[in-house]
Parts: sequence; C-alpha cells; structure tokens
Amino acid sequence: MCGLKPAERIQTFIKGRSGFVKSSTKNLDPASVAGGTFLVEDQFELPYRLAQLGQLANDVRACLLKMIHLAGSGHVGSSLSCVDLVSVLMFDQMDRDDQDIFILSKGHAAPTWYAALMVAGKLDRNEIGTLRRIDSRLQGHPDRTRLDLVSVSTGALGQGLSMALGRAQARRLRNKQSIVYCLVGDGELQEGQMWEAITYAGARGLANVVLLVDYNRSQNDGPLDEIMPLHPLPEKFRAFHWHVQEVNGHSHLAIRDAIASAKENWLQPSVVIAHTRKGYLAPGKILLNGSHSGSLTDEVYEKAVAQLERMAL
Repeated sequence: MCGLKPAERIQTFIKGRSGFVKSSTKNLDPASVAGGTFLVEDQFELPYRLAQLGQLANDVRACLLKMIHLAGSGHVGSSLSCVDLVSVLMFDQMDRDDQDIFILSKGHAAPTWYAALMVAGKLDRNEIGTLRRIDSRLQGHPDRTRLDLVSVSTGALGQGLSMALGRAQARRLRNKQSIVYCLVGDGELQEGQMWEAITYAGARGLANVVLLVDYNRSQNDGPLDEIMPLHPLPEKFRAFHWHVQEVNGHSHLAIRDAIASAKENWLQPSVVIAHTRKGYLAPGKILLNGSHSGSLTDEVYEKAVAQLERMAL
C-alpha cells in the first residue's frame, strides 16, 4: 500500500452499520484486488481489530505523503493531524452502503481523504501523482465536479457544517437513518457561520449530525491560542445543546468509542473534540515540526516512509 509491505494483512469485507461482517480471504492475490478494501472482520477480537486499523491508518499516511511529495507542495501537517479520524470513519464506522455522508470542511486536508479512498480501493492508486495538477480529479481542495467520491466542494473555511446540516435536515425529512459526518479544523471555529450552524443544529435537535473537530491548536498563521482562543470549547457546545465528547485524536479505540456513542444518541447533534498534533506520524514523531504546509524533501520523505514501514505488521 503506497510503499508499505502489503500482502499478509489484506482482507476483503462487507461493511454493515456497526462495522464489518464475515468475508473470505482464501486464495486472495493482493495484486489482483481491484476495488477491494482492506479491513478487519467483525468476529476478530478488538485488540487485533485495532492493530489492523492502525496499519490501515499508516497506509493512509504513506499514501498522502507520497502524494504530497510527488506534487511538490501540500498541507502536510494539517493532513497528517486528521488521518486517524478519517481512518476510523472510513474503515470502521461509516456505512457508505446506507449512504452515510462525509464532508471534509477543512478542505486543505484533501490528501487525507484521497489517500483513504486509495487504501480502501475506491480510488485508483495510479492517480497518486496527479495531486494539484491542472485538470486532475485530485484538486488541492475537494471538488465534487471533478471527483464523485467528494460529497461537497470545500475549501472556504467555515462552510462545511452548514452544508452538513442541510444534508442532515433533508435526510430527516425523508426518514432516512443515515448519518452526516463533518470534519472541521479548530481554526474554522473562529468563523461566525460556524456558530450560526451550531446554534441551528442544537435548536433543531439534528441528531443525525456528527461533527469531528481536529483540535490541533494551530492554524496557518500561528498557534490558535495566540490568534483567537476557543476556551472553553466543550462548554460552548453544551450551551448550544450538543452531545459533547473529548478524545485523544490519535487513539483509534477512543475515536471509535466516541463515534459509536454519538451514533446512539438520537436526541441532539454530537461533537467529538479530538485533541491531535499537527504533522503526527507516530507516537513521539512529528513531521516538519508540525508546520501547516510545505514541501517534503527527498530526505524527509524517505525517513518518514521508513518510520511507517518499521511499524508495519
């Protein structure tokens, strides 16, 4: 998978509302899996399931790093900080067959979504070298007119949640039980439109909305607390009648449990405030000192991929 050792861990799956159901891996040639997704079967014990999920997240990291390296530019830090959030959604919690929706409001982290789609076998890995190219499907920000695996075009920060609420309201009116997930950066919460949307969702009890906040405490022009502090963030959401959870944004178990809890709450919208690190590669390993964006030199890229390979199952 994008440079990591692949074959032994590959499994196909059929995904259900609560995770995965049994599937066969006998006589499976990894090189021949076209469009397959590599996930953990539901009957396995949780520790093994989490280990597999961790490997998938590292595959996503390897893919997005290769993508940005080949492009020569991209938002490395912001993309890496949300890998674990996106991976738990893609490989464990989202039910795309029931038409759950994912909206990447922090659109500059598009490489994370593209990489997750590649690891899931939903996007051709041959496109990995096309990021940010003219006429590419993989634009620097998600563009639904180019790629139908993008729910809505994003990039203008602060707008994603409003679009998510529109989708959620429409689904509720049609009695659909699907969930709309929206991933925002913490810097977006400085936007007034965000709080209008937060107020509306709480007042209308839009319980089919799950908001994920990538709380890495940094934005393009500096530390969040020096520009516009958000404290006390959990209390603010509670004041607008949201179900609030705070988690370690790099713990797959914590993220998984929080999202599962959010899906069981049908009284109010849910927010998962995920404490993350910009540029997170592995425990104690932060790439490019957590910078917001920047190019990867050959040396930095090769060291990062080597680190991920050492962690492979």
